[in-house]
Amino acid sequence: MKKLLKILAVTVAGLAVVVVGLYFFAARLGINPPGRAGEFIPSLVHSRLKVPEGFSVGVYAADVPNARMLLFTRAGDLLVANPSEDRILLLDKDEDGDGIANGKRLVLDNLNRPNGLDFHGDWLYVAETDAIGRVPFDHSTGTISGDYERIVTGLPGGGNHWQKTLRFGPDGLMYVTIGSSCNACLEQDKRRGAMLRYQPDGSGEEIYARGLRNSAGFDWSPKDGQLYATDNGRDLLGDDFPPCELNRVELNEHYGWPFANGAGIPDPDFGEGQEEIIANSLNPVHGFRAHNAPLGIQFVQGTSLPEYFHGTALVALHGSWNRSEKDGYKVVSLHWDENGNVREENFLTGFLMGDDVIGRPVELEEGPDGAIYVSDDYAGVIYRVAYGEAQKSVVSQSELPPKTLPQFEIQTTLSLLSVDERHKASKKGPQLVAQYNCMSCHQGVIEGQKKLSDLGRKYDVETLSLYLEKPRPPMPSYPMSDSDRRSLAIFLIETF
Repeated sequence: MKKLLKILAVTVAGLAVVVVGLYFFAARLGINPPGRAGEFIPSLVHSRLKVPEGFSVGVYAADVPNARMLLFTRAGDLLVANPSEDRILLLDKDEDGDGIANGKRLVLDNLNRPNGLDFHGDWLYVAETDAIGRVPFDHSTGTISGDYERIVTGLPGGGNHWQKTLRFGPDGLMYVTIGSSCNACLEQDKRRGAMLRYQPDGSGEEIYARGLRNSAGFDWSPKDGQLYATDNGRDLLGDDFPPCELNRVELNEHYGWPFANGAGIPDPDFGEGQEEIIANSLNPVHGFRAHNAPLGIQFVQGTSLPEYFHGTALVALHGSWNRSEKDGYKVVSLHWDENGNVREENFLTGFLMGDDVIGRPVELEEGPDGAIYVSDDYAGVIYRVAYGEAQKSVVSQSELPPKTLPQFEIQTTLSLLSVDERHKASKKGPQLVAQYNCMSCHQGVIEGQKKLSDLGRKYDVETLSLYLEKPRPPMPSYPMSDSDRRSLAIFLIETF
C-alpha cells in the first residue's frame, strides 16, 4: 500500500511539474487565443462597435457560420464562402432599403473548404483547399446554371494555412495564393508560401511571387494598378515580433519568408546561410502590429465614401492568438502619401475590449450601394458600414436547414465501441496529444486557453472526428489519418 501511495505521489508531482511547465512555456510563447467561435449578441453592435464620424454600422446578415470570403453578383446579391460547412451561400439583395439582406439561400454544397471566390465572364470560380473549380452562374436568378467542374486539382491542401484566395487581375488572368503548411519551415512543395497565376481555364500554372507566408488577401490599387497583398508574420518569436506585412507584389520577386522577417531581418531558425536571398528579397511597404493577422484587403473604388477614403485600402485584422495580450480584431484604413508612405487608421473597432472578443473580421467587399461589407467568422455575421445613414442592428433571417452530418453505419457512443478499439485509442490517443502538443492550447490553466471538458455532451466520436479534420481557427488542421482522428476522438471523449 505504501509503495502504491508513493507511486501515486510521484505521478501527481510529475503532472504538476508538467502543468506548471506548460503554463510558463505557453506564457513565454504568448499563447492567448480568442476561444471558440462566439455567440452573436445584437445589442453589442451599437454599444461596442465604433466607426469614423459620419459612418454607421449595422448587421446585414446573422447566422452565417464561419463566414469568410465575400463576392457581390451583378444583381447585387452577396455570395459568402463557408469553409467549415463546405458550402457557398447567397444573401438576397436588400430590396426594401433597410440595410438587411432579404433572405439566405444555398448555392453550392459538397465542396472541400471553399474560400476564394470570383467571377470571370459568366463563370463563378471557387478556390477549394486542394483544387480550383468553376460553374456557370446566372446573375439574374442568383443560381448556378450548369455542372461544377474542377479545372485545377492537386493543389497542396491542409496544413496551418489551408485556405486558398483567388481573384482575377486586370490582365484577365487568375491569381491564387497558397499559404504555408507550417509556422516556419522549408516547404517541399514550392507552391506553398507563394502566389500563383493561371489562364482562366486553369492552364499555364506559374509561380508569380515567393516568400509570402500567408497572403490571404490581395487587391489592385485603382491609383497606380499595383498589386498589394497582406501577409501574416510567423509565430513564436515574442509578443511584438515579427510585424505582419503589406507587400507590393511583383512578378518573380521574393518576399523573405522563411529566411527573413519584416524589413529583411534574418530569421533565427532559417536565416543563417541565406544572406543572398535575404538581400534580394523585397521589404514590406507597411508593417502591421505583430500577430494582428491581416486577411482581406479592399481598395475603395467608388465615390460614396468621403473623398478622404477614395483609393484607400481597407484591411481586416483577424486578431492575434500568439500574444500574451490580444491585439488586432478590427478593420483599418491605409492611406498613402505622395512619397509612398502608408498611414494606418482605425475604421471599424470594438470587437476586442480588454480581453473580451466578440468578433474577428475576415473579408471586405465594397457593395454596389457604396457601403462596405465585412465578414466575421467568429460570430457568423456580415456587417454593413455605410456613410451618411442610420442602420438597424437586429436582423431576422430566413431559415436555412443546417448542414447535416453524413450517416454512419457504426453507432459511436462509447458504450457501443469494442473493447479492442477503446484499448487501442487509450494507447494511441496520448501519443497524438503529445505529438501535436495539444495541451499547450487546451490545458485551461492560462487565461484565454480552451479547457477540454464535457466533450461527450457536445460530440459523439464521428462528429468530433469531423471537427478534428476541419477545425475552426485558431486551431490548425493536423495531417492525421482517419484512423488516428478516430482514436484521438475516442481518447478525448473518454478522458474529458
